[in-house]
Amino acid sequence: MRAWLLDLPLFVQLAGIGALAMYFPAIFALVQDDHFTSRSFFYSATLFLFLAVLVGFALGNVRPRLDARNQLLALLASFALLPVMLAVPFYEAVRDTSFVNAYFEMVSSLTTTGATIFEDPDRLADPVHFWRAIVGWLGGFLAWVMAAAILAPMNLGGFEVASSRTAGQGATRFSQLGAHATASERVARFSSKLLPIYSALTLILWIGLILVGDTPFVAICHAMSTLATSGISPLAGLEEANGGWAGEALIAVFFVFALSRHTFMPAQASHQVHRLRQDRELRVGLFFALTIPTLLFLRHWVGAYEVDEQEKIYSVIQALWGSVFTVFSFLSTTGFESKGWTMASDWSGLRTPGVILMGLALIGGGVATTAGGVKPP
Repeated sequence: MRAWLLDLPLFVQLAGIGALAMYFPAIFALVQDDHFTSRSFFYSATLFLFLAVLVGFALGNVRPRLDARNQLLALLASFALLPVMLAVPFYEAVRDTSFVNAYFEMVSSLTTTGATIFEDPDRLADPVHFWRAIVGWLGGFLAWVMAAAILAPMNLGGFEVASSRTAGQGATRFSQLGAHATASERVARFSSKLLPIYSALTLILWIGLILVGDTPFVAICHAMSTLATSGISPLAGLEEANGGWAGEALIAVFFVFALSRHTFMPAQASHQVHRLRQDRELRVGLFFALTIPTLLFLRHWVGAYEVDEQEKIYSVIQALWGSVFTVFSFLSTTGFESKGWTMASDWSGLRTPGVILMGLALIGGGVATTAGGVKPP
């Protein structure tokens, strides 16, 4: 059975996983007595799982080509065609939107972009928000695995920056993965190593957010969105969560995993041990996370000084934390904003240029990890 699954094309495997994932919002909607939404996800899951199994049997004896072009095409198809399937239950459950909008939402979620057309979160039912978070979580894991299993061995996706080899040529340190391994075999091998880590970190953050006051539903959505760096939330923003400053502090701890590609490359451990203090990407990320909030804080401090509000120490602390958290969030490409971010502007009467946050997201999205990883100098 396992050999048959590994022989399937990568896209068929991912379609099967996506179909199985649809059962989770179906069960959640059933618990909430939202039977229409539950049926939308349940019927879609059953249909696409059945189709994936049929295609799997039809292609079971077809050995996929091993060239790099075929693997890259499989990666492209995953992000371009898979959202078509994922959008079907979304479209059926929402009802008052077009399929194009549903497809956009799924592409945004799967690529961990997190952009949404539905600015009013109340327009979507909780199971639909849950589905967006699940797709984002799976997309983050997919990007994580694809970077390690496909892009890294080909020396692409940002890995050529730190390599002496020509981009597109295999890196010798990944040769132990098997020069003739298919994309499915590489993905399966790395998934078995990374999925327990990815799931455990999500579970820890979920429990932590519940303990600081978030509801289980909001906590699981924010936990998955943080690990995937998608920034998807069932609320209008992180500032509406019940976790408050403690919740933001917990989330900020997990941003560290998005600052360096060395946090997800177990294949390199046998060749070179990277200590945190020697990691250039992590040092660059921490440099930005400390210096930019300091500069922003000084800018707001000057504005507050001019209006004679500098004596409000509590406002000072809120403004400083808001800058640190938001900069950290955008550097990881998550995009959550702290409660203190708007307080900093209200405190000083000055607005923060949005181009700074855009620049941080570009810097943080430089290497093919879930968040991109910070570009090394």
